[in-house]
Amino acid sequence: MIELFITHFKFHLEQDDGDNVLMKKLFNVLMTFLRIGQSEEVMKYVFASLRSFMHKFSSVLFHGSANVCGVLCYEILRLCNSKIESVRTQACCFMYLLMRSNYEFSGKGCARVHHQVIVAVSKLIAAGMNRHSMLQSLIILKNYSVDDKGMKSTEFPAEVRDLIKKVHTVLLATAQMKEHEDDHEVLVDLQYSLAKSYSSTPELRQTWLQSMALIHEKHGDYSESAMCYIHSAALVAEYLKSRGEYPGGSSLFRNMSSNIVPDESLTVDDGGDNSELIYRTKNLIDLLEVSADRIRMSERYELMGEIYKIAIPLYELERNFPLLAIAYGTLKESYEKVVAVMETGKRMLGRYYRVAFYGRVFKSNDGKEFIYKEPKLTSLPEISQRLNEKYDQKYGNVKLIMDSAKVKPEELNPAVNYIQVTFVEPYFDEDELKQRVTAFERENNIRRFVFETPFTLSGKARGSLSEQHKRKTILTTSHSFPYVKKRILVVQQEQYELSPIEVAIDEMQNKVIDLNQVINLDPPDMKKLQLRLAGSVSVQVNAGPMAYAETFLDNEVVKNYMSKHVEALQQTYRDFVKVCGNAINVNEILIQKDQTAYHEDLKERYEVLKTKIADYVGPETMEDSFLLLPQQHSEA
Repeated sequence: MIELFITHFKFHLEQDDGDNVLMKKLFNVLMTFLRIGQSEEVMKYVFASLRSFMHKFSSVLFHGSANVCGVLCYEILRLCNSKIESVRTQACCFMYLLMRSNYEFSGKGCARVHHQVIVAVSKLIAAGMNRHSMLQSLIILKNYSVDDKGMKSTEFPAEVRDLIKKVHTVLLATAQMKEHEDDHEVLVDLQYSLAKSYSSTPELRQTWLQSMALIHEKHGDYSESAMCYIHSAALVAEYLKSRGEYPGGSSLFRNMSSNIVPDESLTVDDGGDNSELIYRTKNLIDLLEVSADRIRMSERYELMGEIYKIAIPLYELERNFPLLAIAYGTLKESYEKVVAVMETGKRMLGRYYRVAFYGRVFKSNDGKEFIYKEPKLTSLPEISQRLNEKYDQKYGNVKLIMDSAKVKPEELNPAVNYIQVTFVEPYFDEDELKQRVTAFERENNIRRFVFETPFTLSGKARGSLSEQHKRKTILTTSHSFPYVKKRILVVQQEQYELSPIEVAIDEMQNKVIDLNQVINLDPPDMKKLQLRLAGSVSVQVNAGPMAYAETFLDNEVVKNYMSKHVEALQQTYRDFVKVCGNAINVNEILIQKDQTAYHEDLKERYEVLKTKIADYVGPETMEDSFLLLPQQHSEA
């Protein structure tokens, strides 16, 4: 009867790419056969009718409303989990033919079926789908692809493999989520892998991003929560751009995070009718407003301007004057907070730790290194204790490695599970430091970190200054912090070793850089300046700088070192004296009358320091130690 009806009314059924009452009724009848239990014999004829429908109405399935293809994929995948083997086999066969038909119809891929299968799998998982049966169905699909000689010379087999891989990722992640529901870092990683697998399915990717945001908020990780919502907003902007509804896209968000454009510009067209909008501009505005709220909670006030650069034109377009008033009020308040935290220096945006796992119980993470972002002033003992308790409770027999020395896995006890925790700091080369002027710029969009390991040639970690070597390790993560998750995989490691005199050069250069940064703060921070200055010129704490000079620049020993290293250390001392002199000048401008005596004492100590250092670098180079003051201080 159905075949007869289709033959006589095919023209009417195809009207508007199937978006008509007649097609809806016919399609519902076919779906009813799939939803209501039928005998194996009847199901043979049902699948035959479906194959005929697919052949005759390809444009309806692959160009018309995505809902038709979506419902069909859901019902077929549900039958791929049938207890009846013949039904499972026929369902898998039909799913393969549906993908192939989509590929042949579009001539370039099977994006629509790919998209709808991912959506359907997610819905079936929520409904309690049997994971083992679905895995068996994936194997059958793969075998069909391998055996299909007619498609071997095309890109179609790769399309099938890609879909199978994504579905497998979804199934694996959902199974693991149950296992790790009490470990929020691993749980977020699993949800992240799901969100990533849905890069071509905006509504599902957004669902998992927002689920991750809720987990972060529960644990007070507001920077990560903010990033989840910002990524969601960028995803919607990219979607609207692809549909011609909004001129911007994810590129508008690039100044907030270097992660956004690579992550959120992956949305692909499903090859069908673009008239159905999943999102509208209102959705983008809502997400921008939630993002702004989470930015406020994370204290990353500098990002507020970037959010409202996108939101304000949308408010203006809608002539929404109340929201414009709120926006400008929020911006004023945010920038006032920026000024306040720059003056006090009390904002703590987090600390970073390298965490490495060694042991079979860690499975895919065995031997891998991560950078963990921890809240505020989390100390090394705090994160170490937290990780030790968590993994010891889960796996047992956990041992912490607290030094930063390179671990040799082959020398570890296979019966013990090891976790190595090391404090790391953001790393910037000289060019980056010039571009990242403010403290916030040095704590945002960072993906390189450094830690140091002291050693001596005798095997001891520490020795005298003339024996002390140092190994610097620079780690690069796959993404920048802050991100949608608080631990990020280390993807690159660089190491280089410093000889004792190079250690001295490095330590003194760091002192110069640190003092220069404090001098150039705008607005100036007098407390921090005086703290650094006292640590540099006060006689009682001057053993460090002078000890390096005595060890490496004394006439009796200087001949033992390479001339380029000696000259570099001497130049660093000249720079050190100059920056101390500049700091003295800045302090003189900032102090009140009640600190005049203290300032005079600092000046005297500075002169003593300059005289002592001149013995090692030459008095003729010390005549003019003061630099010109930065413009902002000279106008104060």
